[in-house]
Amino acid sequence: MEQPLIEARDARGVVTLTLNRPASFNALSEEVLQALQAALDRLAGDESVRVLVLAGAGKAFCAGHHLKEMIARPELAYYQDLFARCSRMMLALQALPVPVIARVHGIATAAGCQLVAQCDLAVASTEASFAVSGVNYGLFCSTPSVPLLRNMAPKQAMEMLVTGDFISAQEAQARGLVNHAVAPEQLDAEVERLVQAILAKPRVALAMGKDLFYRQREMGVAAAYQLATQTMAVNMMEPCALEGVTAFTEKRKPGGDKGRAG
Repeated sequence: MEQPLIEARDARGVVTLTLNRPASFNALSEEVLQALQAALDRLAGDESVRVLVLAGAGKAFCAGHHLKEMIARPELAYYQDLFARCSRMMLALQALPVPVIARVHGIATAAGCQLVAQCDLAVASTEASFAVSGVNYGLFCSTPSVPLLRNMAPKQAMEMLVTGDFISAQEAQARGLVNHAVAPEQLDAEVERLVQAILAKPRVALAMGKDLFYRQREMGVAAAYQLATQTMAVNMMEPCALEGVTAFTEKRKPGGDKGRAG
């Protein structure tokens, strides 16, 4: 059988995970969730990884949970476990010490839209569309609402949640759900542009910064400043930062590539 998840890696440390269940529009079945979780757990400890790109095979990015699989087991304990496992996977994306980019084409609905919102960055084809449409079938998209609210203005997120309506890639960009909406033929080039920008920065600085970014978001402003102060001080002690700042003050380029990529 085909693998539920295809992993590819290039010499730069760019890893692409492709959801590989096109017949079900890459729905997050138990099999796919398990494969994603295993891959993220493994990549979290791999210091050679610099960027993760999340993509989908076939006509869609991800259509959300596998509904036929869900209705086959109408048990509260099963649903609690399923949604808990999905939430754990989403949090693993946030905890990964490298930037995660969603490469979105086709539809991204319900938990698929959640997946886009949970990634650090997102690039979408102008042919992509987004919805949290569970409410149309009597199931409010509660777990997708968590990252959605942290990406978009509250009233815009609520409108999507209560109507279940689709929005275009351009509207998703305007609302803050994706960074860029580009023509389909430019999708890979735009992802690569972001990848190159990330690769040009020190891994350790990005790891510290990503951790700080999400932790401080949940804090009051005073606590956030306290955490940011400590993070910046520790970051400044890293050789790559000391060399980079010194080079800037001396009006020269930082010496060597090792400090920038480390």
